[in-house]
Amino acid sequence: PELLLALEAYAEGVNAYLADHSGTAIALEYAFLPLLNRDYEPAPWTPLNTMTWAKPMSWDLGGNMRNEIYFAKLLATFSLEEINQLYPPYPYDDRPVIVPNPHISLENNAGAEVISNLASALAPALSDLDAQVIAMDALRGSGFEGIGSNSWVISGGLTDTGMPLLANDMHLGAQMPSIWHEVGLHCLGCDYDATGIVFPGVPGIVVGHNAHIAWGLTNGGPDVQDLYIEKINPDNPDQYEFEGEWVDMEIITEQINIAGKDPVEEIVRITQHGPIITDVFGLEEFHEEAGIDLPENYAISLQWTALETTCTICALFGFNTAENWEEFRASASNFKVPSQNLVYADIEGNIGYQFPGYIPIRTEGHTGMLPVPGWTGEYEWQGYIPFDELPYAYNPPEEYIATANNAVVGLEYPYSISRNFAYGERAKRIVNMIENAPGPISSAYIQEMHADNMDIITEPLIDVLMELQLDNTKQENARALFENWDYQMDMDSAPAALFAVFWKHLNAETLDDDYPENNPPEGGRATREFIRQIINEPNSPWWDNQNTSKVESRDDIFAKAFEAAVKEMHKIGGKDLANWAWGDMHTIVFENQVMSNFPFIKNAFNRGPFRTAGGGGIINATGWKTRESYETHWIPSQRMIVDLSDMQASLFMHSTGQSGHPYHPHYIDMADPWRLTEYHPMNWEQSVIETKAEGHLHLVP
Repeated sequence: PELLLALEAYAEGVNAYLADHSGTAIALEYAFLPLLNRDYEPAPWTPLNTMTWAKPMSWDLGGNMRNEIYFAKLLATFSLEEINQLYPPYPYDDRPVIVPNPHISLENNAGAEVISNLASALAPALSDLDAQVIAMDALRGSGFEGIGSNSWVISGGLTDTGMPLLANDMHLGAQMPSIWHEVGLHCLGCDYDATGIVFPGVPGIVVGHNAHIAWGLTNGGPDVQDLYIEKINPDNPDQYEFEGEWVDMEIITEQINIAGKDPVEEIVRITQHGPIITDVFGLEEFHEEAGIDLPENYAISLQWTALETTCTICALFGFNTAENWEEFRASASNFKVPSQNLVYADIEGNIGYQFPGYIPIRTEGHTGMLPVPGWTGEYEWQGYIPFDELPYAYNPPEEYIATANNAVVGLEYPYSISRNFAYGERAKRIVNMIENAPGPISSAYIQEMHADNMDIITEPLIDVLMELQLDNTKQENARALFENWDYQMDMDSAPAALFAVFWKHLNAETLDDDYPENNPPEGGRATREFIRQIINEPNSPWWDNQNTSKVESRDDIFAKAFEAAVKEMHKIGGKDLANWAWGDMHTIVFENQVMSNFPFIKNAFNRGPFRTAGGGGIINATGWKTRESYETHWIPSQRMIVDLSDMQASLFMHSTGQSGHPYHPHYIDMADPWRLTEYHPMNWEQSVIETKAEGHLHLVP
């Protein structure tokens, strides 16, 4: 009841503003939106609008459905063993886990052959579904595999103040306005006193601190989506088979309002696994290829934890008022989706970590890697991992906790959480910087960590490249840039620019001949790990170009990729190598998610380009699409350092500005300090807030 009252009061405030403002008085966008929908007025805000924030964030942060589709399509070209090489499991032997406690493995591939045959047969249908998923990602401005985050919390035993320091930077798609808005909520005479960031439309603090505790989030990356192949009744498309019986689907009619047009009715058909997300496709021609009995009529349904009733905002409100670890952890039990790595520190000097959420328990043989038969009953979820059995840590002996979307626990853990963790590159670098700090760790040192541009994949690749026999002086002069390079992808770095181009061509020269033309390798984090694992196998068959009569080795492919990279860099940066700079190529444009679709008009809303440093797999995670361009697409959307010894000394920055109104002085004033890894104070003390305030708004009843 208390939370509902808060949501209703918040909605009343939004609606009071809308009652007195219209058109461009609300936002400049309303000067142009009548081109599509002349009579549009924003509907009143409701608590439901706030509650649904967790749903699109769950879509952004939970991409396993896309992986299942992608892997199933690849089965038309590769064996399951080859896919496991190209998309390796987490390298536990080389990369850290968040909670290094001993557990028992349940890894089991029984039944994988049957599932892979079935998935391979579905490749044409899955191509159509993949196009729908890509369209949804484009609409949301999401779908980037680099979306993730960093966080770490350091005990007072390692800091210069003797109290914890907590750092957090969350990686999301770049957008305008920023997805975040900084807010301080200080209630005089009551127990609500917190500061940090929120999503516009959400009361309360999502990430930040109150007077007692601080907390941060990174994406946990659990596998919470499964595709089921449903056997459809040929005599009744609203029935599906389960364990030998026809079962009626739940049918819901949704009305979709279309700007300037009549509404469209969409029929949603729901099985016990979830909604049907494809049309029905025939499989008659695939019987022989699959080698098993397949339904003549089928559809694909999605089981996803975010489709269940949850109250993630209950957890956030709990964090806002929690005073200790027990209260924080009790609130975390409500954080069902999207499941996040939660880091914690308090003014008593404690640090902690909790992995919350609905994490499915799958049957033996169901790895979550591929679509599975839905009609047999063999692949049903067996409930969720109990909250008390989810991984957590409290004042661990290491005296720090670091999360970077890496594996949460080791293989010994008695449940399977995911196969889709990031490969621990950022986590390894964070841990190395903590463990090898030059002295007690300070807030200034954490700023250096946030700004760190080291790409740990570079060194083994450069070692090979430096030993090659090159064809000409132009290539040798370019290669000389790598001598004494510190492997930092800095903004003004010439070797960083050359390496990025070399990496793009190395991806293409190594794998394009192996993949189907209509489904090329994306060149992302899985490829980085794949290349790392075969770099010391110079005669691995993966290096051979199948389109030539020669059998190429690693060195042949490296030489060809470097030749192409040098040619491209001369086109991009000119003949003078001193003018080459990563930041000139690795730029970012902050695009308004609505107005970017309007030619010419978009220039009034978008801002950039801005030069950036960093890249994928780097602490300063400014990700780019390897196969498309060098431009930055996903970013550390904010950076926060909370000093538990003195809350007023805490620091913050997000990516664009506090205002969503073009030409307002605070529309884009944070972009430069953000890209240069600078901060402003998270003002906390009342006297400082009042002194530093730019203006005051008095609400008088």
